[in-house]
Amino acid sequence: MSFRKHSGRALRIVSGGLLAGVAALVGFQQLSAQGIAGYNSDAPVNYAADRIELQDKQQRVVLAGNVDVNQGDLRLRAARTTVAYTNQGSLKIRRLDATGGVTVTRGAESARGDVAIYDFDRRTITMVGNVALRRGTDTLNGGRLVMDLDSGVSSVDGRGGRTSGVPGVSGGNGRVSGTFSAPKKN
Repeated sequence: MSFRKHSGRALRIVSGGLLAGVAALVGFQQLSAQGIAGYNSDAPVNYAADRIELQDKQQRVVLAGNVDVNQGDLRLRAARTTVAYTNQGSLKIRRLDATGGVTVTRGAESARGDVAIYDFDRRTITMVGNVALRRGTDTLNGGRLVMDLDSGVSSVDGRGGRTSGVPGVSGGNGRVSGTFSAPKKN
């Protein structure tokens, strides 16, 4: 994963053991997502929805209405999800595209956005449009979130991604904002 380098000042914040660190570079923040670290992305994927349509020739399944996808202790909820797969003797999920109030949770960490793409080959989940990452009382808001399931690092930037012209997806204002808990004095 490569990130564009921005000139400007860098700021590192460490907050009460909840966040390992945040590096802010003019409109870009990177968050060590301990809630995602150590995740088993090889676990079986279970799903439920109001309606399921198998499109065998296109090698995809369309899940619609109250979609609930679980893989281990990771849960994704959305209004609609398309699952792309390959069939070489057994089904192998390649990619999951979710739209409509997407929420991804694992333990005390949750992420919300307009659209999410879970790339099983790259082991990443990318969310765009009105992104909000929450862990306990700590918050991080932006236009795009990329969670690397192998490294456990989540990156949030203010850009809305390449979402212009996508119905229902806002582009973001180019800034990342958030709130971190401060330790209480004894």
